Amino acid sequence: MLLKSMELSVGELALVLGQSQPRVSRHVRILCEAALVERHKEGSWVFLKLNAIGAGEGLLGVLEDHADDASRAVFAADAIRLAEIRAARAAAAERYFAALADRWDSIRSLHVPEAKVEQAIEAALDRGSLGRLVDIGTGTGRMIELLAQRATEAIGIDRSSEMLRVARVKLDRSGIAGVSLRQGDMYALPLADDSADTVILHQVLHYAHSPEAAVAEAARILAPGGRLLIVDFAAHQREELRERDAHARLGFADEAIHGWFALAGLEADLTRRLEGGELTVTLWRAARAPTAKRMAA
Repeated sequence: MLLKSMELSVGELALVLGQSQPRVSRHVRILCEAALVERHKEGSWVFLKLNAIGAGEGLLGVLEDHADDASRAVFAADAIRLAEIRAARAAAAERYFAALADRWDSIRSLHVPEAKVEQAIEAALDRGSLGRLVDIGTGTGRMIELLAQRATEAIGIDRSSEMLRVARVKLDRSGIAGVSLRQGDMYALPLADDSADTVILHQVLHYAHSPEAAVAEAARILAPGGRLLIVDFAAHQREELRERDAHARLGFADEAIHGWFALAGLEADLTRRLEGGELTVTLWRAARAPTAKRMAA
């Protein structure tokens, strides 16, 4: 019932339930073996989420509809402690975010307002449903916040556990439920082949020392007919971003992105530039051919 509200770590569950971690871990293992709960590692933490497929939904319905007064009292008490977990997460996230805010603001000041970038992103993903959405390098979770309502499922992946904690707080405050946030590397995504319908790399690729490998890995998880959208800077000469902000690449030429799309088996179908600042933001979109066309080729 707690995992219905939000993803929780084993340690957080132990705090809410007032039980030892070994005891909680034993029960979690049983739930995982029954395919009711999924677990994923994030640094030294293990996070848990309800399995979206299987008997879990029916079991939750039974618990909600037939719980007696004593059980409902337990649920209510747990909800109070769950609020304390949310508050602790928020405090930690705000401390981390405050340390980075000045740096991010200085970069944003170099290009068109973020609102215009987000409008362009929504326009580039113009079809109704986004299906299973994967945001690589999710950061604060802003792309999921923007697009989750159009997705059947949303997954955010980031290498930084601190950033994932910021994203959890942000998405929780926005009332966006059912999002899975996972720690992972852009070069080795923790997802199966052909498992995503829409993949986004938003202001991530310039951190990649091997951007062609990151594009290939994003293409690997893309299902036939799916789309990959890259949002990043056009090629520029702001060398201080490399030295001060760890940008491995000073933007990208269209030819480079299109070449990596082709190598990954994707067909570029949109390139849009957003000029108006010292840095130009560009949107590059590509699609994987449906199965029939890919086999014919």
